[in-house]
Amino acid sequence: MPSRFTSFFADRRRVLAVVLTVGLLAVAIWALRRNLAELNVDEVLAHLAAMPRLRIVEALLFCGTSYGLLTLYDWLALRGVGHPLPWKQVVPTSFIAFGIGHSVGFQTVSGGSIRYRDYTAAGVPGLKVAGVIALVSVAFALGVATLLGLSLLAASDSAGRVLHLPLNEVHLLGGVLLAAVIAYLALNGLRKKPLVWRGREFSLPGLPLTLGQIAVASVDLCFAAATLYVLLPTSVTLDYPGFAGVFVLAIYAGTVSNVPGGLGVFETVLILLLPGAPAEGVLGAVLLYRVIYYLLPFVVALALLGARTALAQRAWIAKYGSRFQDAIERLGPPVLATTTFLAGTVLLLSGATPAIGSRLEWLAEILPLEVLEVSHLVGSAIGVALLILARGLYQRLDGAWWLTLGLLAAGIVASLLKGLDYEEAILLTIIAMMLIASRERFYRRASLLDVRDSRLWLFATLSVVAFAFWVSMLSYGDHSFSRELWWQYAFDDQASRLARAAFVSAMVLAGFMLWRLLSPVRPEPALPDAASLDRAAAIVANSGGTMANLALLGDKQLLFHPDGDAFIMYQRSGRSLVALGDPTGNPAKFEALGWAFRELADRSACWPVFYQVSSDQLPFYLDLGLSLAKLGEEARVRLATFSLEGSKRQSLRNEHRRPIREGASFVVLTPQEVEGRLDELRTISDDWLLGKSAAEKGFSVGRFDLDYLRRFHCACVLREGKIVAFANLWLGNGREELSIDLMRHASDAPRGVMDYLFIELMLWGKAQGYQWFNLGMAPLAGLENHPLAPFWHKLGRIVHRYGEPFYNFNGLRRYKDKFQPEWRPRYLASPGGLVLPRILLDTAALIAGGVKEVIWKS
Repeated sequence: MPSRFTSFFADRRRVLAVVLTVGLLAVAIWALRRNLAELNVDEVLAHLAAMPRLRIVEALLFCGTSYGLLTLYDWLALRGVGHPLPWKQVVPTSFIAFGIGHSVGFQTVSGGSIRYRDYTAAGVPGLKVAGVIALVSVAFALGVATLLGLSLLAASDSAGRVLHLPLNEVHLLGGVLLAAVIAYLALNGLRKKPLVWRGREFSLPGLPLTLGQIAVASVDLCFAAATLYVLLPTSVTLDYPGFAGVFVLAIYAGTVSNVPGGLGVFETVLILLLPGAPAEGVLGAVLLYRVIYYLLPFVVALALLGARTALAQRAWIAKYGSRFQDAIERLGPPVLATTTFLAGTVLLLSGATPAIGSRLEWLAEILPLEVLEVSHLVGSAIGVALLILARGLYQRLDGAWWLTLGLLAAGIVASLLKGLDYEEAILLTIIAMMLIASRERFYRRASLLDVRDSRLWLFATLSVVAFAFWVSMLSYGDHSFSRELWWQYAFDDQASRLARAAFVSAMVLAGFMLWRLLSPVRPEPALPDAASLDRAAAIVANSGGTMANLALLGDKQLLFHPDGDAFIMYQRSGRSLVALGDPTGNPAKFEALGWAFRELADRSACWPVFYQVSSDQLPFYLDLGLSLAKLGEEARVRLATFSLEGSKRQSLRNEHRRPIREGASFVVLTPQEVEGRLDELRTISDDWLLGKSAAEKGFSVGRFDLDYLRRFHCACVLREGKIVAFANLWLGNGREELSIDLMRHASDAPRGVMDYLFIELMLWGKAQGYQWFNLGMAPLAGLENHPLAPFWHKLGRIVHRYGEPFYNFNGLRRYKDKFQPEWRPRYLASPGGLVLPRILLDTAALIAGGVKEVIWKS
């Protein structure tokens, strides 16, 4: 359970990491814009055009050497964890991991996933692969510290000028970095035992291997720096050792920022630390460096990854083609969302930078100025829209797919008309083709497209807007709607007022429709028919537990296994698809049924939730990728040992005798006998609801429903032949468990009538050979009271303590305790994390009948 506490803060750390990454990117862009305010794009292009081919060849050779050395990171790390692999086997995995990780960012995750897949397939245990990933990161940090420290000491004069630090501080900084490296070497050389942190052991790689890591990482960084150094303009006077220190600082800043490829961060550091160099030349060199060191390896790595996967999985693909297609479908929407976001970014940046002069001159000869202006405006607007629609594509919304495809087509035209930007048009065309090929992956209905229940409303709204626009054109057709009209304000100037109002109205309508397009539809599944309830009843009859009888209430949807011998009962509430209890039926079908439920929740854009699950099935829910939170404890009385004898049962004997003295008697009615007394039961139920000022609840508790009650035996308390209290009975298969659901009594029933009913039922169940009597759950019972307890337990205890005036937690626990039950835990299985409070609210609203009823007793 301590993992719940860790998971809670891990979610927050992930959110903070994303926020910091975006923040660093924003700061980097701001700094670049400030430092490149006077940037001449033509000079950047001129620098690239004038780049000697020999220097590009040199950069390619240095880059290839660097990537060759990068493969030694993994080779050494595998030896460090005690699972060496041949270098030939390590090379492709390491190259693909670095080639993709450098460009995508989040090297530990992106490159780590590739390492995990390949190395575990080669027989390396998962924990050892995690050690490999850690050692690769450590090697990079050691190389940065070593190279930067040596650069500061060897080229202290240059470093001092670049960093604007006095010579002694430069020497001090270099000495500190090298001292840290030496300390780490000493630790590896002297300490033989593993390090222990938070209860976990971490083995050190040893002195020889650490020296190898430092040497490889340092030389690798030298070649990476040389790749950029040979591309810099000749006006950069900084010598190579001094530049190596600047490069290491820039590359490390880009790496820790987690921005893909260090985009923006890397350039900002270089511009700031090379103030004397021409910005156009430096930026041109960096652009070419990114193509050589990032883009080319990325493309090669992707091609190599695809080729390896295809070759290795030919037989598997042929045999399991459908499963492979499912995997592609799961990967497709996130990739398309990312590329669409990239396309939006490209269009926005294109609109924010000057167009190429020669292309504009050519367009000026064939296009009116108005077309150019409108195309520029439309291109930027499409860029913003694509940024927004990327979210809808990630959620697999069909509305987002259609709108994105249309905007990409419009963006292609706008890119060509505003500046003959054929590069952008090609990019948008490729993304549009990928979207067309992936149509089936966007299966969730967007709410604007799902207009079966709102078709008339949508038509009426659009008709009114169109009619109003037509009327305005008739009324002000003689006005010239120039751009000055937008800023004219006067009492008698109604035309300008109309223009602004029409613009705002159109924006509001467009914004609302866009919001609707990006909102997935969560259709309410149809309730089960009589045939489905009969199928469920047959499965429930063979089940040892009793909670599954709630499926027969008819207020929950039923998800059956294709074989028809197991089902899950569930309802939707808000964004949660809540299943009640464990799956019912054949345990061999639970796993397939659980995944079917998860897929149903995914198609509905809902969170999959299992409410009140038992401890017996916890591994099943963990395998589904769900987190567990303790809801409370369920009380069960062992009937074989239950009796009214002995001093400890004195209070029960008194409670049992009191109604008897007032003429009460106990009887169990069969379903056939219940049919003839339903009117009596309804009268008692209505009287009980009126006296409690309560409304019927649902989901996890029964309600008074004639069809539901006809299915069960009914325990009744009679006085003078008249029913004064009743409870319908749930009888488990094999006489394993006996329980009750709907409990009601008349206002004139004897005092303590329900205690009498419980006691008689337990004695009756014991006589019939039942093993257990289920008293139901005590919410928030059994939560740990310990300083190191999970956060959920601490929060639950606070609710238990201060929520007593609203819900009698302690009273309910004490009442059930007097029957001396055995307690067993009940859990909530859900995605957990930051969405857990919303899931709990959805579940509570489902039981209470609405969010209002959760807060106010109806």
